[in-house]
Amino acid sequence: MCGIAGFWADAGDRYHSADRARAMADAISHRGPNDSGTWVDGDVNLALSHRRLSIIDLSPHGHQPMISHSQRYVISFNGEVFNFEELRRELTAAAGHRIAFRGHSDTEVMLAAIDAWGLHAAVRRFVGMFAFVLWDRRDKTLHLVRDRLGIKPLYYGWAGNTLLFGSELKAIASHPEFRGELEPGAIALLMRHNCVPAPHSIYRGIYKLLPASIATFTGPEPGRVSSSTYWSARDVAESGLRSPFSGTDSEAIAEADRLLREAVRLRMVADVPLGAFLSGGVDSSSVVALMQAQSDRPVRTFTIGSTDDAFNEAPFAKAVAQHLGTDHTELYVTARDALAVIPTLPTLYDEPFADASQIPTFLVSQLARRHVTIALSGDGGDELFGGYNRHVWTHTIWRQSRRLPLPVRRVSAHAIHSISPTTLSRFANELGRVLPARLRVNHAGEKLHKVADILVSRDADAMYHRLASHWNDPEAVVRNAREPVTAITDPARRATLEDFTDRMLYLDLVTYLPDDILTKVDRASMAVSLEARVPLLDHRVVEFAWSLPRAMKIRAGQSKWLLRQVLYQYVPRHLIERPKSGFGIPLDSWLRGPLRDWAESLLDERRLIEQGIFDATAIRQRWAEHLSGRRNWQYHLWDVLMFQAWFDEHRLVASGTTAPVPMPELPAAV
Repeated sequence: MCGIAGFWADAGDRYHSADRARAMADAISHRGPNDSGTWVDGDVNLALSHRRLSIIDLSPHGHQPMISHSQRYVISFNGEVFNFEELRRELTAAAGHRIAFRGHSDTEVMLAAIDAWGLHAAVRRFVGMFAFVLWDRRDKTLHLVRDRLGIKPLYYGWAGNTLLFGSELKAIASHPEFRGELEPGAIALLMRHNCVPAPHSIYRGIYKLLPASIATFTGPEPGRVSSSTYWSARDVAESGLRSPFSGTDSEAIAEADRLLREAVRLRMVADVPLGAFLSGGVDSSSVVALMQAQSDRPVRTFTIGSTDDAFNEAPFAKAVAQHLGTDHTELYVTARDALAVIPTLPTLYDEPFADASQIPTFLVSQLARRHVTIALSGDGGDELFGGYNRHVWTHTIWRQSRRLPLPVRRVSAHAIHSISPTTLSRFANELGRVLPARLRVNHAGEKLHKVADILVSRDADAMYHRLASHWNDPEAVVRNAREPVTAITDPARRATLEDFTDRMLYLDLVTYLPDDILTKVDRASMAVSLEARVPLLDHRVVEFAWSLPRAMKIRAGQSKWLLRQVLYQYVPRHLIERPKSGFGIPLDSWLRGPLRDWAESLLDERRLIEQGIFDATAIRQRWAEHLSGRRNWQYHLWDVLMFQAWFDEHRLVASGTTAPVPMPELPAAV
């Protein structure tokens, strides 16, 4: 795991290119504290830089940027290609293709594969998580490549006629020609989704490379770029449902076990200590169970515990760890510990990011890094196997609610909203005492309020859009904003899927997963120089999951049915069956308590008016309602607070420009 950066300029002082590229990489030194390097093509004023977190081949033979054996290609690479040993054997054995490998890094194998098969053919063979920059010295072309699911980040954009690129915005912002100008449309997207979805970024003229994309530049100027895709989540979803898995339940369990075992096995290859995050839920427990089944020593596992019982999964994780025999470490953190992380968030996430589980994710990464350099994570299970409440209940809610006239639904929604979430949760907890465990719901008040929000939807897809939204009308909150289209709102990027649940799963896979979940894990882990690996997102597992009939994902009101059956081969059912809690914090009460003064200063009415970014009246109204307890606006307010904190940290000036900068014409990699 590493950090990459660089630039390509059409003019300028070429004598300082190496220094500038080095400074860009040094801005993200946390991603690679073990080594650094730069490489410059002085003929065209192109510079690549690299920060290395040594994982495979700790010797100098793994140093980057790396030049291919043919001398044609130069690469700066972030991530891992887990099947590199298999590819190396194939390359070595190929007729007429003899390679004297200098070391045993995956980077060297990647370059050899590109030399032998070409870029597109080679990338299609890579199994892993990666973002890399490849310079073709012969053709004078630059390629930016991102993995299929968007596990690893890659930003690019222009400062005049200078092309800038890097793993994080910090690197790009370190170039002397960069001028950070806010994009109001991106702020609107942040208010809706608590993150800025790809391909957009918070800055004008700077973009995220879409997953499964290869962007090719024939020059540094903005007009000299084209894009292609080497894998398509849309094609995978559509073809999987056209030709579904036709085996029995037992055959599906066996195949899932085989694929997941292989995915986990590959991600246990390392030259440094590794472990796993363990929450005690289905996803992380499955990963740890398959790790321990293939290890001759106890696997290191890590859990963060909370003093708030509603958010504490540590006892469940400990029970799973004891059953599997892992070497388990848990750390109970207080509210003070968690609150101490908040001032660092604008630095960790150098683009405004407002998923509040970023706090415990950072804390568990920090805990794990004291003992290991790699941690396997269970992310992706919900999106692949139907693990969110919306996957289980939304279709039923829509089918039942659409029978009622819209005015009746509006009255019902108003009635629910008239009762505070705390009161509703208290009532649900009392009722839960007499209900089976699988019917109990944590944080029921918040979820009932979410149901009320979606009751007024005009159709099923609009219902999903509301579920995926915090602020339902962000253009009314962000001044001068024109909300850009996303994969959710752009018909051209949608998959042709008849069933509403399938459409939700697909959109979660191509939006919520890369833009929120994977961004959160990457930044939190890399902030402490920890590599997080996500075996459930092996693309072969993804392709298999999309071939499964829905009844193998959601059955009798239970989520992730197939993944549970695999897990129950290793862990007793009673250790897993319980209401889904999630990796969260009591944000609503913190905003009324220990965070109140901090939030009040960021939401000060005069401050909001002077900034001119938000509608101060709308923000202050929700803040007052939240403080009174009438409504729980924790997520809406957190969106604003995370922007305000980031804005202060970066000392930016609001832009009055209303028209967004046009995106380059690149095909959507979905």
